[in-house]
Amino acid sequence: MTTLGTPLSPSATRVMLLGSGELGKEVLIALQRLGVETIAVDRYENAPGQQVAHHARTITMSDPDQLKALIEAEKPQLVVPEIEAIATPMLQQLEDAGTVRVIPTARAARLTMDREGIRRLAAETLGVPTSPYKFCDSVAELQAAIDAGIGYPCIVKPVMSSSGKGQSKIDGPADVQKAWDYAMAGGRVSHGRVIVEGFIDFDYEITLLTVRALDAAGRVQTQFCEPIGHVQVSGDYVESWQPHPMAPAALQKAQQIAQAVTADLGGQGLFGVELFVKGEEVWFSEVSPRPHDTGMVTMATQWQNEFELHARAILGLPVDTALKSPGASAVIYGGVDATGIAFEGVAHALQVPGSEVRLFGKPESFVKRRMGVALAHAADVETARRNAKEAASRVKPRKA
Repeated sequence: MTTLGTPLSPSATRVMLLGSGELGKEVLIALQRLGVETIAVDRYENAPGQQVAHHARTITMSDPDQLKALIEAEKPQLVVPEIEAIATPMLQQLEDAGTVRVIPTARAARLTMDREGIRRLAAETLGVPTSPYKFCDSVAELQAAIDAGIGYPCIVKPVMSSSGKGQSKIDGPADVQKAWDYAMAGGRVSHGRVIVEGFIDFDYEITLLTVRALDAAGRVQTQFCEPIGHVQVSGDYVESWQPHPMAPAALQKAQQIAQAVTADLGGQGLFGVELFVKGEEVWFSEVSPRPHDTGMVTMATQWQNEFELHARAILGLPVDTALKSPGASAVIYGGVDATGIAFEGVAHALQVPGSEVRLFGKPESFVKRRMGVALAHAADVETARRNAKEAASRVKPRKA
């Protein structure tokens, strides 16, 4: 049985999150409800998670020396990567030396921090269905890959980015240079490398939240949440709902793919597996070894939301992926470029039946920065989607 200590005491169970945005903030809250002492790390001061953690630290997490010094000074039992831009080779060194346990594993963090590692693992090692793809280091290579068989339309993404940043669709030769430039601007680091994917004519895409947690006998078991449907615009999630209806054969294939990918990555925790579906055919797209932005809907739909599932799984505690109610989420954008904005209309939003609002507390707003999310539960997904979007539309960010 897992022993949990008391925060701020010699017996404390100490967990460090690398990345403390809105998703990390909810993981920190879930950990604190279980009596865990939390350390929130981010690249800027007063990140959402830093506002609720026991300790806040600000470093450049892609700098291996800064990362090593912080982990050695803080001595957490667990390090939980919550973003991609981390010096993962250093995490691997520290894990190999027995200094710390990385969630789910240092190898998983390294493979999933860029699209190349995880795509090659899925398609070339595990043999799961994916879209056709090529990796390119220049505009000329990108054009050659398209001409050699990828074809139009196609999707271009930086090998490393978050929340779909830098992703665009190419419909013809005139779009190639623009897509390359957009990918370079949107990448987490200046890799100068992209993945170009052949376009799949899918019916819909889902996120299948997959949890690797210990059972009563101490063995790792894989459990699945109900499928989450979502809408993306330019690669950014703007709306999600749960459950998304699927043909039984498609759901079985989706679970088989998610099981294969997450079992290879190993460790314990929650994974967000993204999949394309057409009829009964399923293709693997991406995986995040952590809570997923589309999974914020689970705060309205599940008995244990994705953040609570992640916290429990990494601590070796039992999990329950059962659905409580159909529901939906809709993004609240900043709307303005400003520091320390204010929000009007929250009371009006909460008058929508079954609605909730989460404001993330980000210190700086941009027009298209995700500053909050509206949630709604209802008897059916269609009603929940309408209500979530209505609630989100009533929240009006403004310059303070």
